[in-house]
Amino acid sequence: RRPSGEATTPHLALAYTLRGHDKAVSCVAFAPDGKWLASGSADATINVWNAIDGRYESTLRGHAAGVNAVAWSADSRFVCSASDDKTVMLFDVATGARLKTLAGHSNYVFCAAFSRQSNLIVSGSFDETVRVWDVRSGRCLHTLPAHSDPVSSVDFNRDGTLVASGSYDGLLRIWDASTGQCLKTIIDDDRSPPVSFVRFSPNGRYILSATLDGTLRLWHYATGRCVKTYTGHVNSRYCVFAAFAVTDAGHWVVTGSEDNALCVYDLQSKRLAQRIAAAHGDVVVAVDAHPLAPIVASGGLGNDPTVRLWKHVPPAAAAAPTSGAA
Repeated sequence: RRPSGEATTPHLALAYTLRGHDKAVSCVAFAPDGKWLASGSADATINVWNAIDGRYESTLRGHAAGVNAVAWSADSRFVCSASDDKTVMLFDVATGARLKTLAGHSNYVFCAAFSRQSNLIVSGSFDETVRVWDVRSGRCLHTLPAHSDPVSSVDFNRDGTLVASGSYDGLLRIWDASTGQCLKTIIDDDRSPPVSFVRFSPNGRYILSATLDGTLRLWHYATGRCVKTYTGHVNSRYCVFAAFAVTDAGHWVVTGSEDNALCVYDLQSKRLAQRIAAAHGDVVVAVDAHPLAPIVASGGLGNDPTVRLWKHVPPAAAAAPTSGAA
């Protein structure tokens, strides 16, 4: 543990640049077992990479339009994806087979997440609804008239009982996953900026939200109170992802930025601990943190459709970047 008050930095350094998409990288997601990284792209494909050394593994195909979000099942065997083709698809990663197509949304599907038990998938759409799906049957269990503008982000809490949804209407809402009932509205001011991202903290007690005023906020679920605010990145146009990350140096919140940077905040102090300028040659929308190792993945938009792996290393030990290719 670091001494109280001592400022530290996560020391993220570029380890690998992964080339395989020919259009913008919209999302990246590490598998829960830490072995794989999935990247979704406007080129309508999902690439699977080795999460440690960046080696290309496979491409999952089936969507007829760009992929906006990818999520893994708890056993790291399956990936679900949300697409502009108005569907959510379920893939077997080992075989590349498309197992199910979840159809029902009437507009772009912008976000999707697996429950930790992997029996449910939640999706959010530009049609302003949130849908809860049964994975085994592919049936829609609930269609929630959740918001009055496009739904930008959804997430399950760790026991799969709650769903969080964020929307361009400025609201962040919490739903009972089994009944579809709205339990709480965390951000209930319709004058607030569009909510572009939501994620439960690993312990389920907090919710991280991003809004299009360049602000990340950490909310205490039980009280509905904002306990932390993080500013320093640029975010006014795109739905930029964020992630909770852990390294030997501390606990962090990682996010992309519209000035092409990767930003890392100290979770507790809210300090911008590291800013990697020109992390990509275009806007950094896609970000995720490895569940077990001190590794962060990022993806760039159309002028730089690469995936990059960043590793926590002492500055003196930072190795020369290497390249992987599909």
